[in-house]
Formats: sequence, structure tokens, C-alpha cells
Amino acid sequence: MITGTKVKLRGKRIEDGALDYQWHTDPELSDLDAVTPLRLCFGDFMEDYREQLRFPSPSRRNFAIDSVDGKHIGNCVYYNIDRVNRETEVGIMIGDRDYWDKGYGESAMTTLVDFVFRHTGFNRVYLKTLEKNLRAQNCFRKCGFTACGRMERDGYSFLLMELARPSWKQQYARRKREVRTLPSGQQEL
Repeated sequence: MITGTKVKLRGKRIEDGALDYQWHTDPELSDLDAVTPLRLCFGDFMEDYREQLRFPSPSRRNFAIDSVDGKHIGNCVYYNIDRVNRETEVGIMIGDRDYWDKGYGESAMTTLVDFVFRHTGFNRVYLKTLEKNLRAQNCFRKCGFTACGRMERDGYSFLLMELARPSWKQQYARRKREVRTLPSGQQEL
């Protein structure tokens, strides 16, 4: 478990399947992710879900996002791992709307990026977000990401953003000075 200021990142579990199915079939969430809502029935989704948990892909690492009190509120991932160029793509989705616009996305992304840079040899993380998703872009900027390009795919316009290890190190050093100890003795990132 990886603890951030407002969230904990943990490995995915079979119990997460019901909420993940709900989020993947939600038209608004799908639109924000530039995909069509999932049309697979729940039983087939869970069969695939079990297989993904049993045999995870070596090219991605999925995490559940829990609030600090243990409520599953979303997911994040690093994927498209490129060990030659030492970079990876990151993604996040806060599925529970009660946690939107309250800093949970920023905490989850910061925690994920801190984990990637501290525990892998990657020098760059990047993402793509819909140009129309200003809320996400604002969140990513707060995490230190900067725009690095644009792309069109499947009729969607994306803003490409990146964060390099040197920039992260400066931010991490500043945050480290601001670290506080949680009641359980864990430290926040």
C-alpha cells in the first residue's frame, strides 16, 4: 500500500470488480476517457477481470485508489512501459463523483508519480488527456506536468503532458519538507 495525502494506492482485488464495471459502463466517465461505454455483461466482465488479476500484464501496473478511510474511489495505472527510453504513460480515473474537485485526483497522481520515480528507473512519465477536460489538465499541472504536444485519435483531440525526473526531484524535495506523520506512524507522500 502506498499512502498519499488523501489516498492510498493498493493492488487491485476481485472485490473491486463491481465498481470497476459500474465505472466502465458509465457514459460520462467513458466520455472523459475517450472510449465508448462497456457493453459486456457483468458475468463476462468478471471472468476477464479474474484473468487479468491472475495473469497481470508485464507492461502495466494497475492500482486501486482508496480514500484514506478505505473507500474504493477510482483507479490509476502506469503502462506502455518503455525500458529502453526509460519512460511510461500514466492514467487516472476517479470514478466516485463524490470525490471530484476535492484534491483526490491530485493526491492520487502525485502518489503514483512519486512511486514510479522512486521505485523504477524511469526518467519521464507522460499522459494524454482530452483537450476539453480542463479539470483534469488543471489537476495534472498541479502535479507538475507540462504540455508537450497535441494529438488526434479516433475523432478525439488530446493534450499530451509530461513530467521529467529532474522536475519531479525538485517538487519531491519541496514536498518532503512538508511531510507530516499520520496517526498510524505512516508518512504521507
